[in-house]
Amino acid sequence: MKPLQTLCAIVPLVFVIGCGNPADNVAKAEVKSPSSTEAAKASTTPTSSGRVYVFGPENSSVQWLGSKVTGKHDGGFKQFSGELRVENGKLANTGNKVVIDTTSIWADNDRLTGHLKSPDFFDVAQFPTATFETTSITPQATNSTVAGNLTLHGITKQIAFPAVIQVSDDAVDVAANFFINRLDFDIKYAGKANDLIRKEVVLRLKLKASKKSESKV
Repeated sequence: MKPLQTLCAIVPLVFVIGCGNPADNVAKAEVKSPSSTEAAKASTTPTSSGRVYVFGPENSSVQWLGSKVTGKHDGGFKQFSGELRVENGKLANTGNKVVIDTTSIWADNDRLTGHLKSPDFFDVAQFPTATFETTSITPQATNSTVAGNLTLHGITKQIAFPAVIQVSDDAVDVAANFFINRLDFDIKYAGKANDLIRKEVVLRLKLKASKKSESKV
């Protein structure tokens, strides 16, 4: 084969391989509208028993990975807080919550960061926070299935995803990689006609929660 023909054959192949969908390599979150029962579970006041662990951006991360036809972008949120509740040596079904300041969103491109804050995407002026509250934690063979209500862009959905959870006396570690469909949360900006943005967004959670200090009387 002549050099020019070889190059013409290789270039399209490289283009396709280099622009694959990152969501193909992680689990898909199950998403559905929350029932009144599940909503009630999340809003139930946790029992006073057990221990509470807290986390924030100092030792945890909430990141995302989005992609389009020609490439991908990494990003996350700089400000968030949350707490995890442990009962009988394991994460409780309820009482686990994270609150994200969507105005703190960042991307690997400054122009994109500004665009993500606009009504085309997160519309942070109208929806400055996103929340997730668990309704159940189900142990599996090698991980756990975490289910709960995610409120994003003003829309609440019940989601379930796999996570690795480690509980010790001093800390709780949670790691999860999964993807959601942004259209489920009415984030519909399509991108350019020749460079469409994929609907799948990968979420990467690395939470390290420390035991909450008890207030002194």
